[in-house]
Amino acid sequence: MARHLFAILVLPANVLVTVPGLILWRTASSAPSPFAFSTDLGVLFVGVGLLLMSSTIGLFVRVGHGTLAPWSPTRQLVVRGPYRWVRNPMISGVLFVLLGEALIFRSPWLLAWWGGFFLANAIYLPRFEESGLEQRFGAAYVRYRREVPRWVPRIVPIPPTPRSNEESAAADRR
Repeated sequence: MARHLFAILVLPANVLVTVPGLILWRTASSAPSPFAFSTDLGVLFVGVGLLLMSSTIGLFVRVGHGTLAPWSPTRQLVVRGPYRWVRNPMISGVLFVLLGEALIFRSPWLLAWWGGFFLANAIYLPRFEESGLEQRFGAAYVRYRREVPRWVPRIVPIPPTPRSNEESAAADRR
């Protein structure tokens, strides 16, 4: 449990709380929004993002037997929940939250942080993470990568991975 909490505190907490907090503190401006609905839309985006993030973290723990962190990765390929529609729902969740924060605080600087975070992941994921996943999971990941898009969700989800013996036993105990 400690390694999961550490990964959450180091990665999403810094991206979603520490950096935006520092940006808002340094810029200290709340520009008027031309859209009256920006706060409501921002809250909706934050909610969707947190839902995606929490479901993927739970899947990493229960199905992948690892964390969201590259230094403590999953040991099983996770093809359940939102991973059946899109390859990076965790990052999508973070992007939703960041965009929501930019709308709520009406901050062009937070919007720039959103863009920088997206760009960094658009470079990192295909160059580093995906090659590591291919090395760890082989043909299963190659097939998954071929069938599931990186950013834009599929209309119809792919079938989930079969349950492991541990998961089946845990489900039977419930």
